[in-house]
Amino acid sequence: MSEMKLHEEEGFVPVEDGYKVWYWSIGGGDKEEHIPLIVLHGGPGVPHDYLENLKALASEQQRVIFYDQLGCGHSDQPNEPERWQVQRFVEEVDMVRRALGLERVHILGQSWGGMLAIEYALTQPKGLVSLVLANTTASIPLWIAEANRLRNELPLEVNAVLTQHEEAGTTDSQEYHDAMDVFYERHVLRVKPMPDYVQRSFDGIGQVYLTMNGPSEFHVIGVIKDWDRTARLGEIKVPTLIISGRYDESTPMINEILHRGIAGSEWVLLENSSHLAHVEEPELYMQTVQKFLAHVEQEA
Repeated sequence: MSEMKLHEEEGFVPVEDGYKVWYWSIGGGDKEEHIPLIVLHGGPGVPHDYLENLKALASEQQRVIFYDQLGCGHSDQPNEPERWQVQRFVEEVDMVRRALGLERVHILGQSWGGMLAIEYALTQPKGLVSLVLANTTASIPLWIAEANRLRNELPLEVNAVLTQHEEAGTTDSQEYHDAMDVFYERHVLRVKPMPDYVQRSFDGIGQVYLTMNGPSEFHVIGVIKDWDRTARLGEIKVPTLIISGRYDESTPMINEILHRGIAGSEWVLLENSSHLAHVEEPELYMQTVQKFLAHVEQEA
């Protein structure tokens, strides 16, 4: 017996200044439909593609909604660096919710998407039912410190190349990118070859990432470099699941702080994963999220 095809729709929703962002919704339609799940991608400015396998969370009861934040992927990409501020992306979450009529939602944010989810939750939005904070942080200064600790464990010659290009401002060179890959293969994705859907996202990194983050995961010199919400984590009152990987650049120390800061949160550490845990241990990842959502749904 063949599997029933889930309902899908994609389109665009208006945001500020006449721009549009692209969304893709999969699942739902059942008369007993659960609260929808919005997925916030990372970067900033890394298109949703690398999260595509999270469609496994969708069912006739569970709608999963992806969207590309303005400036990347299928969404409009204005060449306006001054636009790339944390606050506008927080407002964009509300714009997408309103346009799609999402009165109650679960939010899953991965990496920068988790930071965005934290920032959004701190506005105490109506109808936010739960958070999944995946491979993220409450503090970029702490992230930078931990990234440098991990970087110091790289071979000396690799570190020398990274430092040389960062000091010279030549981080767009091939040599820098090759050295960067050594870090990425340890702490971002430990699966080879890189799946096509992940490669599409890496190929789509552009201005937003460079403006808000910087040239690499560990050389963060952009808009978000001083972002820190550690002291405000206690304001998050919704049920929260924290997921990270043992080898993640979002290190156990970073996630321990998130877990301690958000009362009643649950933290699951995936032992065979780094930053893209949903790619590295997909079955365990999906089961963990589904179990959490089901529990919240019962209580809601």
